[in-house]
Amino acid sequence: MYVLDTDVISLVMRGSLPERARARLSALSRSQVRLTSVTLGELYYGALRTSQVRKWLDAVALVTSTMDCLDFDAEAARHYGELRAHLEAKGQRLDDADLRIASICRCNAQVLVSGNEKHFARVPGLRYENWIA
Repeated sequence: MYVLDTDVISLVMRGSLPERARARLSALSRSQVRLTSVTLGELYYGALRTSQVRKWLDAVALVTSTMDCLDFDAEAARHYGELRAHLEAKGQRLDDADLRIASICRCNAQVLVSGNEKHFARVPGLRYENWIA
């Protein structure tokens, strides 16, 4: 299973996902692609900040209607605490939203797909792929 990060879904919504990534995504079934509740919140936030709110809210609804959403639940919260403590002890603090996304993916044994390799590659136990590099 693959979980798409906000940057990847944003490219899908804009129609600017690189061809290689588009091919990988189209080869997957609906049941193999997910997003997180944190990503969904980021997508709504981004849509509401534009001058074309209705257009982007419709795009969020369309794209997310094809994916199941993984929540930040109690198990993800435990992973979040472990990861945050570990990364901060190493002086490698991670943005809170990214850390929550990573926690959801790690506790659900999902592969996170993002272009943000700088952040996610350092998260222990996170399966991560960059399809847009």
